[in-house]
Amino acid sequence: MAERLPRQLIAEKAIVHDAHEILAPRAPTTVDRSFELPTALYAITVGLFLGYIGLMAWGFAHPEMILPVAIFVLFVCAGFGVPALWVRMQPDTASKPKSWSRFQAEGVMTLTGRLKANEAAAQVLVMPAVLFLWGVAAVTIAALVR
Repeated sequence: MAERLPRQLIAEKAIVHDAHEILAPRAPTTVDRSFELPTALYAITVGLFLGYIGLMAWGFAHPEMILPVAIFVLFVCAGFGVPALWVRMQPDTASKPKSWSRFQAEGVMTLTGRLKANEAAAQVLVMPAVLFLWGVAAVTIAALVR
């Protein structure tokens, strides 16, 4: 139930702030949106996902599959395109995606510690690569069974 509170009770309990404290500017935010990964690794991941979709579209070609395949391609492009745009978003930051040579030299910091470049690349690419190889196997089996 709602209860009516008198102004005096509210005034006793209220904490009053000066207007300039509320409107004071905040310190600029520094944000790293690149995940410390090079653009090439990102592009390879996108390529593997789109390659899988293309392989499935080619291996199981049918006129009724045009719309679902187009939707899958749009989802992958949106799913990877939005974060790519996010890196370039305002406010501008000094952080940029690592170059491949810097990635090789420094590796990447994860929650469980620093990883070398080849270990980080393996972690990022294992799922898209396995998915693509699964697609190759599925299309090969379907071609042999027909």
